[in-house]
Amino acid sequence: MQIHKPGSRPSQRANPEYFTGTVWQDPIIMAPDPARLHALTVHFEPGARTAWHTHPLGQTLHVTQGAGLICLRGEKPSAITAGDTVWIPAGIEHWHGAGPDTHMTHIAMQEVQDGSAATWLELVSDTDYSA
Repeated sequence: MQIHKPGSRPSQRANPEYFTGTVWQDPIIMAPDPARLHALTVHFEPGARTAWHTHPLGQTLHVTQGAGLICLRGEKPSAITAGDTVWIPAGIEHWHGAGPDTHMTHIAMQEVQDGSAATWLELVSDTDYSA
């Protein structure tokens, strides 16, 4: 058994290769094998967002604060707000982040397959974000 106390693991700035804007990540769990669950609390400043990406086994997002956007490739962004839970199926290209004028925090839960929880693609353009 492991117990992680609040503040015992540092916040990390999200990798700018995969995120636009200021994004902070706080680990919840990176379960050891044979478990596959990875979960993070992700804090987005206004306008900040992920790059396009997929997950080999899908992803669940639970919005805990603020308001943001989520978008599937080929569609217009959809609004998400505190209390919303979103399931994105495996292999679906998508992005998510804060609204243009609002912060957004969500818990991101995904499973690892063959050592990877995500496949990162190109950054989301301002045009796609504003669609």
